[in-house]
Formats: sequence, C-alpha cells, structure tokens
Amino acid sequence: MRPFWALSFAILLVVAIAGSIFPYPSTDHGGGPVNPADVAWMLTATGLVLLMTPGLSYFYGGMVSAKNVISTMLQSFIAMAVVSILWVVVGFSLAFGDSIGGLVGNPLTFLMFRGVGTATHPTLSPTIPLLLLAMFQLKFAIITPALITGSFAERVRFSSYLVFMVLFSLLIYAPLAHMTWHPDGFLRKMGVLDFAGGAVVHMSAGFAALAGAMYLGRRESHKNGTKHKPANIPYVLLGTGLLWFGWFGFNAGSALGANESAVLAFATTNTASAAAALAWVFYDAMRGRKASALGASVGAVVGLVAITPAAGYVSIGASIAIGTIASLISNVAVSWKASSNLDDTLDVFPCHGLGGFVGMFATAVFAKDTGLIFGETALFWAHLKGLVFVSAFTFLGSWLLYRVTNLLIPVRVAREQEQVGLDLSQHGEATA
Repeated sequence: MRPFWALSFAILLVVAIAGSIFPYPSTDHGGGPVNPADVAWMLTATGLVLLMTPGLSYFYGGMVSAKNVISTMLQSFIAMAVVSILWVVVGFSLAFGDSIGGLVGNPLTFLMFRGVGTATHPTLSPTIPLLLLAMFQLKFAIITPALITGSFAERVRFSSYLVFMVLFSLLIYAPLAHMTWHPDGFLRKMGVLDFAGGAVVHMSAGFAALAGAMYLGRRESHKNGTKHKPANIPYVLLGTGLLWFGWFGFNAGSALGANESAVLAFATTNTASAAAALAWVFYDAMRGRKASALGASVGAVVGLVAITPAAGYVSIGASIAIGTIASLISNVAVSWKASSNLDDTLDVFPCHGLGGFVGMFATAVFAKDTGLIFGETALFWAHLKGLVFVSAFTFLGSWLLYRVTNLLIPVRVAREQEQVGLDLSQHGEATA
C-alpha cells in the first residue's frame, strides 16, 4: 500500500504549493454591510457543527465491538482533515459556485477559495462574510461521509474509505448541496425545502450507507449469528449529548443569522429530539423490551435527523409529531433489518436514510402556510418528486462509487484482518 500513501502525500504537496501562490481573496463582492450579530452567531454555530463529528465518533465508537473502536472513531476524525482540504480546493466551488444547469457549481468559481474573503455576498451570504458561510457549510460536508461509516463498520479498508470519501464528497455531496441550496439549483427552483440538510446530509448518507452495506456484504460474525456486544455504552451517551448540543448549530445556524428563524429552529430541534427519545423508549418497553440507554440515544438522534429539513418551517407542536413518527418508523425498520440479511452495522439507513426521508415528507405536510395541512399541494408534490430523485441519485451514484473504489483498492479487508479487528489490522493500535 506504500504507493497509495506516497501518491496521497504527493497530492497534498501539490495542493500546498498551489495554495501558496494564490492571491489573498478580494474583499469586494458587491454585498451589503456585515452584521456583527449574525457573524457572532454563525461563528458559534460553525463551531457547534464541527463538534458533532467528534460526537459522532463517540456515538459510533461505543456501538461497535471492542476490537474496532479506534478504527471506527478515526473514520469520523479523518473526515475533518480530508474534507477540509477538498472543500478549499474545489468542494465549495462545486456546491456554491456559478450554477451549471442547476446541477453543480462551476469548479473554477471559488477554486482554492479564490474570491472567498471577508466581504458579504449579495445572494449567498448577504449579512456575513462569504468565508464564514464557506466554513459553516464545510462542517456539513465533513459529517456526511462520516455518517456513512456506520454502515460498513468493522470490515472496510481504511485506504479504500479515504478514496470513497473523496469521490462521494465531490460527485454526490457537492452536487446535491448545489441542487438543493444554491439559488439556481434545480431542486430549489422546483420548490423543495430543506432547511438544514434532511436530504443533502441525512438522505445522502443513509442511501449511500444502504448501498455500502449491500456492496460490502455481511461481516463474518453476522453470518455466524454471533450476538453483537457494544464496546462502551457510556461512549454512546456521550456521543449523543455532543450531537444534540452541536445540532443547535446545525439547524439554528442554517438560518444564517441571529434571527427569528434561528430561534424557531433551536426550539423545534430540541423538542423533536426529546419526543423521539421518549417514543423509542416507550415503544420498546411496550413491546416487552427493556428501556435501554442505547435505545434512548438512537431515538434522540433520529428525532434530530427528522426535524433537520423542517426546523425553521414548522411549529413546536408539529416538531413533537415529527420526532415521534420518525422514531417509530426507524424503530420498526431497525427491528426488520435485524431479522434480515442486510448488515448495516450501526443502522445508518433505518435511522438517517429513513429519518431524513420522513423529515422531508413531514416538511411538505407541516410547513407554515405552504404545507399540506394548510390546504396547499404544490410543496407536497415538489417534495415527492424530490424524494424520488434524491433517493435514486444517492443510492445508485454511491453504488457506482463503491465499484470504482474497489477497482482501485479492494474495499473490504481480508477475512483474517476482520477477525483480528480493524484497530490492529489497519492501524496497529488497541484500546487496551
């Protein structure tokens, strides 16, 4: 594998040299004055969203077997490094550059953050520096491939994961972000509402996770029917707390300012997560299961996922309904998956894929003034078409990327490496 690492290092050196010769970005974009209150809130929100990725590493790390804790946690942490460089080089431009047919941004618009400075932008960031918007959006781009890792945990080759992450970020995530959030994106022009990433982040990660679980196949322990034992439930609780806390930046920050929408998103986010955690625990207990810390944690995260696309558009009461409904659907899906041959290790598709799907559907039902309950149908039909497109694009596109990655480097580790655990076989480290 040394040629792979040598090539990776060479690419980083080229990027470093190229970056050193790019001029300092212009501070004039023709936008309005900077709003200090908006800047202060968005700096805070950006930090909160970044905190979610370490939180995810604890959430996932506590759920895998003891011999795979380090490898699973590292897969989230390394995304902060890989995607950060990708975003500066071309990712932000692909997501928010001048639109090419409403499908993707021009890669040259903001290449190497050219023109991404401390001035506002008239359409993308009218009250905050464009650079701050770019850094806020970067945190969404980081956590999305990290979410996918839960589906193929305990059996993926680390170098292959890095390749897939690069391909996914450039060819799936960035175009979908452009279609949904850029003013000229085709989904946005079609009328699709996604306040903070129900489709862009969670559906894309969830359907990529489904493709990954199917493509990599079952773990040996899954085939043998070995009962899975989570390594550290307190890690899961810690990760859930960090995710819940960081999600206030994820959702309320998507208002892009210190305003009424941010306050509403903050309130609906907390309420939906609370409802979903209770719904998961109560439903488990009603079916004769024990009320578990793991169940409460997963339920809370499902509620956070489901409210994400709707956070700034629905009432507090509607957020209770959204959290409860999403939690029940994901709980049933997890139970079904457990009795099937699908080995989605940490239930990424039932929780994020379906959670995001339910949230997008619920947005079309409960959105203020434009939702189905207000007698309006345009948003509902736009979301139905959008859901079909996003599901197909992310699943089929990711399946193709797994195949391409496997042609370059085998995606799955050898059987012996899987048995000894990825902590030792991939990283030469152990928790004890």
